Amino acid sequence: MAKPKVLIGARIHESVRAYLEGFCECEYCDANGLPREELLGKMSDKAGAIIFGTRVDAAFFDAAPLLKAVCNVSVGYNNVDVDEAKKRGVAVTNTPGVLDETVADLILGLMLSSSRRIAELDRYVRDGAWKPSDGTNLYGSDVHRKTLGIIGMGRIGEAVARRAVGGFSMEVRYYNRHRKPEAESALGVAWRDLDGLLAESDFIVCMMPLTEETRGMIGKREFSLMKPSAFFINASRGQTIDEKALIEALRNGTIAGAGLDVFEVEPIAPDNPLLTFDNVVLTPHLGSATHRTRNEMAMLAARNLKTVLEGGAALTPVY
Repeated sequence: MAKPKVLIGARIHESVRAYLEGFCECEYCDANGLPREELLGKMSDKAGAIIFGTRVDAAFFDAAPLLKAVCNVSVGYNNVDVDEAKKRGVAVTNTPGVLDETVADLILGLMLSSSRRIAELDRYVRDGAWKPSDGTNLYGSDVHRKTLGIIGMGRIGEAVARRAVGGFSMEVRYYNRHRKPEAESALGVAWRDLDGLLAESDFIVCMMPLTEETRGMIGKREFSLMKPSAFFINASRGQTIDEKALIEALRNGTIAGAGLDVFEVEPIAPDNPLLTFDNVVLTPHLGSATHRTRNEMAMLAARNLKTVLEGGAALTPVY
């Protein structure tokens, strides 16, 4: 029996490639780097696809009449039109769980780097600006024993909370659509409504998934509620934030600084004002980007693909 043909549009490790080639015929490409028409042209005979953020919409499904599974190498799946997939009976999967601790590490790194001005002061030293007379002009802000507000207490939010409470003796507040009594008991965190969290917190971490309800949920009003000493961290999706309002808040001193792994438009435009602020730490959307974690994410996507193509239920289905 002929192996099913699949498109592998994400970078994968050799071990994942070997696993995939054991049950399917793979065509490898950089799906995000291909012209759209060229990508769609590859889909006519494909039963499955492994992708990393590639737009999957009605046109994609039209071009892939044999498609049975779209496997996202990501927790987020706002790149996929899930309603359209349901109509066509195509399974959609993501990769929750395997990246939680890695993303939480980065979030703590952004908190530390922004508050202690690590990236800014690295440039200061490299530029030869360090002087014996330097004093309070180089001071930063403490992280330990401060109050952390987490917007979106999912698995990653809980991993951040564990680090904050156990490692930095922080008070942790969280906002979620549904309260999580088990997390409150286990971690010692407290629920707040969004406005209360914004007003209390010294650090605010946004970890909300991108939906129509969360798009632009943090805007001018929300920034105005934050302390002028607060640091805002976003490692979820750039579109959950009104970026113009964030820029205005930074420019006006409404907040003290920010650490951002995600942006409204990616890659960030060279004329984006965020690039001009010394009190902003920027990373290129790499929350889960360690060798081990990305390999585990790709393997989970591959296992999902195998299961669906063999007629089973997806391991981590989106719906």
